[in-house]
Amino acid sequence: MKKGLFGIGVVLAGLVGLALIAVMWGIGKNNAMVAKRNAMDAQWAQVQSVYQRRADLIPNLVQTVQGAANFEKSTLEEVVKARASVGQVNLNTTTAPDNAQTLQKFQAAQDQLGSALSRLLVVVEKYPELRANNNFVGLQTQLEGTENRISVERGKYNDTVRDYNTYIQTFPNSLIAGFRNFQTKPYFEATAGSDRPPQVQFEFGKSPAATNR
Repeated sequence: MKKGLFGIGVVLAGLVGLALIAVMWGIGKNNAMVAKRNAMDAQWAQVQSVYQRRADLIPNLVQTVQGAANFEKSTLEEVVKARASVGQVNLNTTTAPDNAQTLQKFQAAQDQLGSALSRLLVVVEKYPELRANNNFVGLQTQLEGTENRISVERGKYNDTVRDYNTYIQTFPNSLIAGFRNFQTKPYFEATAGSDRPPQVQFEFGKSPAATNR
């Protein structure tokens, strides 16, 4: 009788031990997923920061360009309109977006603004007074640096999303992810011209007449 009870006790102790191991394993996996999600959210904040930096530079850029005689009004209006469109796409700035369509809408608005700025910088080639304006040159340098930074931060963000998605989709991690409602996140998609800064070629050695031909 005692041997039987002892055997049952051993079995129960073994089951409790296995249960504790399973719980500790689950906690470890959950914590790892939280850490990867937090790293992804932190990188998303970096992406938002560089995009905001670009948006903050635009009012000064527009004000400076408006001072140039006969500058193409439509080009400036395009930039102002594109910046307003970006502001209408509201995303949570603290956590990475869950919905692919929402991220695509945000990306489309940002890419439209980038294209408008690129065209504005190209148009400036025809305005020597702007090319000689120290304020404009400084803003141009900051914008080009920001465009480079946007490309870098978006790439880093995609890396963190890939790491997170792979981790939660890999078995048996997917069991914990499903139980704890960890969901995959969408990527920034490569679109034509969005992954590189505007390429602006100024022909400073030529006269305005030759440039405008």
